[in-house]
Amino acid sequence: MEGIRQLLLAAFEVEHREHLDAIRAALAQAAGGAAPDWNDVFRRAHSLKGAARAVDLPAIEEVAHRLETLFDRIVQGRAVLDRATAGTVQLALDRIEGTVANLAATPDPPAPPDAIAALDACLGGEAPPPAAAPAAAPEPAPAPPAPAPAIVPAATPPAGPAPEAAPAEKAAEGGIAYLRIASDQVEGLSRAVHALSAALQGQEAIGGAVAALDAGGRDLRRSVDAVQGRTGEVAALARRLREQGDPAGAALDAFVDRVRRLDGDLRAVVRGVSALSRVQHRSAGAVEAAARRLREDADRLLLVPAETVFGGYGRMVRELAREAGLPVEVALRGLDLQVDRGLLQALKDPVLHALRNAVGHGAEPAEARRAAGKPEALAVTLSVASRGTRLVVTVRDDGRGPDLARILATARRQGLVAPGRDPAPEEILSLVFAPGFSTAEAVDRLSGRGIGLSVVAEAARRLRGSVRLARAEPHGAEVVIAVPLSAARQPVLLVEAGGLRYGVPSGAVARLLRLGPRDLASVAGRPSVRIIHEGRDVVVPLVPLASLLGSGVAPLPLDDGFVQAALVRSGPDLCAVAVDRLLDVRVLLVGPPPPVGGDPALVSGTVMLADETPALVLDPDGLCARARGGGLVAPAAAPARTEARARRTPTVLVVDDSITTRTLEKSILEAHGYRVFVCVDGRDALDRLRRDAAQVDLVVADVEMPRLDGFGLLQAIKADPGLTRLPVILMTSRGDPADVRRGLDLGADAYITKQKFDQRELLDTIGQLL
Repeated sequence: MEGIRQLLLAAFEVEHREHLDAIRAALAQAAGGAAPDWNDVFRRAHSLKGAARAVDLPAIEEVAHRLETLFDRIVQGRAVLDRATAGTVQLALDRIEGTVANLAATPDPPAPPDAIAALDACLGGEAPPPAAAPAAAPEPAPAPPAPAPAIVPAATPPAGPAPEAAPAEKAAEGGIAYLRIASDQVEGLSRAVHALSAALQGQEAIGGAVAALDAGGRDLRRSVDAVQGRTGEVAALARRLREQGDPAGAALDAFVDRVRRLDGDLRAVVRGVSALSRVQHRSAGAVEAAARRLREDADRLLLVPAETVFGGYGRMVRELAREAGLPVEVALRGLDLQVDRGLLQALKDPVLHALRNAVGHGAEPAEARRAAGKPEALAVTLSVASRGTRLVVTVRDDGRGPDLARILATARRQGLVAPGRDPAPEEILSLVFAPGFSTAEAVDRLSGRGIGLSVVAEAARRLRGSVRLARAEPHGAEVVIAVPLSAARQPVLLVEAGGLRYGVPSGAVARLLRLGPRDLASVAGRPSVRIIHEGRDVVVPLVPLASLLGSGVAPLPLDDGFVQAALVRSGPDLCAVAVDRLLDVRVLLVGPPPPVGGDPALVSGTVMLADETPALVLDPDGLCARARGGGLVAPAAAPARTEARARRTPTVLVVDDSITTRTLEKSILEAHGYRVFVCVDGRDALDRLRRDAAQVDLVVADVEMPRLDGFGLLQAIKADPGLTRLPVILMTSRGDPADVRRGLDLGADAYITKQKFDQRELLDTIGQLL
């Protein structure tokens, strides 16, 4: 029986939210002066009551029964929905939502007394007659036209691990199956599918080899055909020699027979290879299409509506406002947007802090709102939208707005602004994100501890995004959080610069450019390009990508006298990034940025290419910001290596148990002229050094590795008389001062922390040691 109830609860979680959303939408219509369909609202309450009875939730059934009675009176004209009644209905809906959200912790919840009492007061001080059990199950209201998500987590799930799985149940009318599946299982499925896709990309090389073999066989066949065409002459010569008694005639006959047999065998091989090529081509196409569909379906499982995380925030804000005695109207917009679940979870607390701040700092006395022509209730809006490659979450209120003078006075008092300095309004508004900053006069549940907006700023930085506070028009304030979308797969423009391949999110690439000498210009001594963009004649900076990525002074790369570039946009800003080659646009799995291999301000992720080598994905905002700051452009090629360096290429041994990290380091070093050996751990490296010590000039080693860690490897190197003079750089994510001291005490020549690493630092350090 418990299994059956779980089936019913899985469907009830979906159905109750549909009814609550519809009733709240009707309340918003009524508040805006429109006339909602009260008959539909009545049916929603009736269906909600029946559904609660079906899953044995009498607490929700009692509240829904009172709502049904209230809406029945409104339909009959015996009651009106004034502000007090609307507030009571919102309270009841919030209590129903909260009860369902906490079913895992409280499977048999009591009826919410405040909602029951408030509804009874609206109904004339008396409870309505008890709900009679219907003769048949109530007819559920029609589901909204938009399809529901395939994965439906509980609204505001309780703390603790998610259940491994729950059974599926058909939705009331849509016939769609809803599943509760642990998120790590979905993520594991997605990783497996993408690993399969990466493996299948290697089939392209096999297909190319088979096609080349087919073409080679055809060429060989033509050559043999040419020889075969001369066999008649050879056969005639053989016949004449036999007639003359010359034994060479028999040898020539044998040669002609072998050529003819070779021709037959070659024809059979060529037919077989051609058939194999056709089968392989068809099979590869079918497998790729199936893998692509599977990959897209798996990716969609990781994308959930923003409503799954933010859907309960309206209830939370109304609850906070009720406790503070503040009237509030909450609107949630764009919650149907499909977003990566992990990104939504990372934004969960920051958005809640921003909402608390909107209520705590936006609230005004009723007389002040009336004098300003505002409604009595504070309006708070949470909006979710995607703009290009970024997710934008906006929390807006129509309250008093930012008090610049008060913010500046508080900042001066806390030492954030020097005495006598008058910062610009934008800088003043940015001060509210400093840790410990608060203009509240008292500490309460809403504000006053100075941690709210600093939490928002820290979360945005951690997600490689931004946050800003601004005045809202015509009244109030808005907090805008913008972070990169981290959907599982993204279209990426692949480019090559400085011997390495990079990716740029294609959504941020406005155009691909091939620039001739007449297209180039110089503005304030810096290379620029003049183009027509969106009907406007604009001049944008032109910078070699190699110089932006820390390779120092770099010339504009030329290809037959032309410069290939990508026009990258960052909001309203544009920059032209010159590259050695524009390679391809592919939809690739974008992983998190690596611990090494790039400037954190420029690198937003990593992709694995078809040949199983990683490439850095560059951040468009960082590229444009660095380009506006001025890249290093040389008039000619970079200076050649010194004669001593040219005579012998230095060899670096890279030791790291992470294949991504050691492959990235190997690519960076080889692109800058070093020969590179790689080892998977300290024991492997020590064996290589004892075998090939004369070939290695420097070691770059991770600290945390299996079998023998970096400290152990360093100790063994310094204890070996044949290796003791070998320079060693330790590179690790452990930035604890004690670890740094230990490494240096053991004899490390340099210690680089991965969190602060960029390739220029590694190259400069190696250059100094060699």
